Amino acid sequence: MNIGIVGAGMVGSSAGYALAMTDSVSEIVLVDRNDALARAQAEDISHAVPFVSATTVRSGDYADLVDAGIVILAAGVSQKPGETRLALLERNAEVFREVVGAVGTAAPEAILLVATNPVDIMTAVATKLSGLPSQRVIGSGTILDTARFRSLIGRHLGISPQSVHAYVLGEHGDSEVLAWSNARAGSIALETFADQVGKRLDAAVRQTIDDGVRNAAYRIISGKGATYYGIGAGLARIVKAIAHDQRDVLSVSIVTGMVEDVAEVPLSVPRVIGAAGVLADLFPELDQEEQAALRKSAMLIKQATVSLGL
Repeated sequence: MNIGIVGAGMVGSSAGYALAMTDSVSEIVLVDRNDALARAQAEDISHAVPFVSATTVRSGDYADLVDAGIVILAAGVSQKPGETRLALLERNAEVFREVVGAVGTAAPEAILLVATNPVDIMTAVATKLSGLPSQRVIGSGTILDTARFRSLIGRHLGISPQSVHAYVLGEHGDSEVLAWSNARAGSIALETFADQVGKRLDAAVRQTIDDGVRNAAYRIISGKGATYYGIGAGLARIVKAIAHDQRDVLSVSIVTGMVEDVAEVPLSVPRVIGAAGVLADLFPELDQEEQAALRKSAMLIKQATVSLGL
């Protein structure tokens, strides 16, 4: 499968690099308003390719996306230190009015994979502007937050994050919901596993992990200006699931018919991902506190989308 990436900044180029290193696609085309940047990023990534894969990496313009099965939308202005993702809304919505139209003209059948923040609302913007079914306009959502959650749980328990099954739901942002109540290590309830290995998950440990997940982006942005490696790998993971019809369960964002009595809201729950995009939505069993938090997150996102007239 051929992949397009619109936006050759740190997120777009990190996604391109991750894809090239996994050898999961045939060609990657980088498109950016700054042609020199797109060319430089494509050339740099292509120099890494001979070590691990046979992926072709090049720069181009929108017309070069004609054969793309997936187009990653990573264009937009960057999040400033201390700025919430929702504060980016108006600035990046304007960018998408140009980008989504151009992509739709060049590759009308491509699945759109949205990475621009605030990603949930930008997913709704891309869905509206493209006219595509919601299952084919996928935001990266909480895939990175879920990875952070699993990583920190695994670190505490002394096991691989890949053996942790836990999800972050709702907004990719301040109102996100860490679903502790249905988390598992292997096939064992998290609390039971923690007790068995002598690594109890008391309130202090949970709060430390919650802070590590919820505030990770702010700390990274404060230290180096932006986050990009983690989300680049997350985008590559979603692309691989689509390109190879893997039918993986990933926490991604699409406009969802109903979540906790909030209608037509873009947010993340676990979803089955395959060649056609989102194949099924999965709603985990939550405790009452988590249900209330998810409803609050959904309402917050809904209010923001309504403010744009979506």
